[in-house]
Amino acid sequence: MRKAFTLLAVLALLLTTVVVVLGGYVRLSDAGLGCPDWPGCYGQLAVPSDDEVAARAGFDRPLESGKAWREMIHRYAAGTLGLLVLALAVLATLNRRHDASQPLVLPWLLVVLIIFQSLLGMLTVTWLLKPLIVMGHLLGGLTTLALLGLLVLRRLPLAEPTPAVRPHRGLAVAAALGLMLLVGQIALGGWTSANYAAMACPDFPQCQGQWWPHTDFGEAFTLWRGLGTDYEFGVLDSPARTAIQVTHRLGALTLALYFATFLTLLLRRERDVVRRRWAVAVGLALLVQISLGITTVLSHLSLPVAAAHNAGAAMLLLALVGLNYALWNNEPRLSLP
Repeated sequence: MRKAFTLLAVLALLLTTVVVVLGGYVRLSDAGLGCPDWPGCYGQLAVPSDDEVAARAGFDRPLESGKAWREMIHRYAAGTLGLLVLALAVLATLNRRHDASQPLVLPWLLVVLIIFQSLLGMLTVTWLLKPLIVMGHLLGGLTTLALLGLLVLRRLPLAEPTPAVRPHRGLAVAAALGLMLLVGQIALGGWTSANYAAMACPDFPQCQGQWWPHTDFGEAFTLWRGLGTDYEFGVLDSPARTAIQVTHRLGALTLALYFATFLTLLLRRERDVVRRRWAVAVGLALLVQISLGITTVLSHLSLPVAAAHNAGAAMLLLALVGLNYALWNNEPRLSLP
């Protein structure tokens, strides 16, 4: 049963990665409203034909089969993930009777998170791609990924440092702060994508040929604009979208400088091989992610590159979760029941 739980956790982690990447692909290919209802598509569990849609009342949006199928494949994958996570929680409950080390709170927390994610998925469609909901849905997906990564780390000796080599407390705190900074940057990336601001600056390193173009930060970061507005392709004017893109770039620069300093200090002070490997993994993932971000702009939002940028954020998050786990693993107060 212990091996079955570990295998199920690994499968759920892999599927979550697929779901996150698919979600980014759906968003980037403008397929978020490919099915204008939820959880079905034009009232059916599969994408209907044009004639079937025409025969149904209440759907003003014309069917685009390609977009509809992309959206439904994402929903099928997310639904399968929900069943996997539920099975994981049930198995954890059964295992706990015979294994006191079996994590129980975390699997059930994941069930609650998946339910919340389903609600956000519904609101993404019914509230017509409202940016706050789209960004929240992205963060929920990556939170699911991070928690499943933590669960797998607890079951497999992937981040177990040498017990005799205690981490430097300051480095552990710095890693936790770095994780918070990364979450903030991911949120900015989600806000950029949800407001269709990725190409507000079509050049790099300048923006619109200037170091500081005309921006409107007040409009850019208005989180709530009421209901009933269709946000497909965005509603903000150019200065507001530019402000979002500039903020995202400044966030990336801040993150790069922070991790360059932190990882250099860690590699100089830390002697544990496992922690050093995780630090290298974070550094490499960050370099890849920054490169993909720049390439996304220079390629004028090439869909494969932009989707890879979304996947890169997931990989960087997992690497940083691994580093934090390795640094905090000797802190018993952080252990989950």
